[in-house]
Amino acid sequence: MEKTTDRFERVYKQGTITTTEIWVDKETGVNYLYHRDGYSGGLAPMLDREGKPVISAVSY
Repeated sequence: MEKTTDRFERVYKQGTITTTEIWVDKETGVNYLYHRDGYSGGLAPMLDREGKPVISAVSY
């Protein structure tokens, strides 16, 4: 049986009701910004000045 692992890791969190978080995909290193306010929220990849995804170093 394959070991179950979480693919995403939360590396930053701010707020309680209105929440801003940064999540990193542990397989690709791509950073995502998640923002929630009340009953709505959204997730988007973080981009650098050139429009390329922000990528963190990943360790396997």
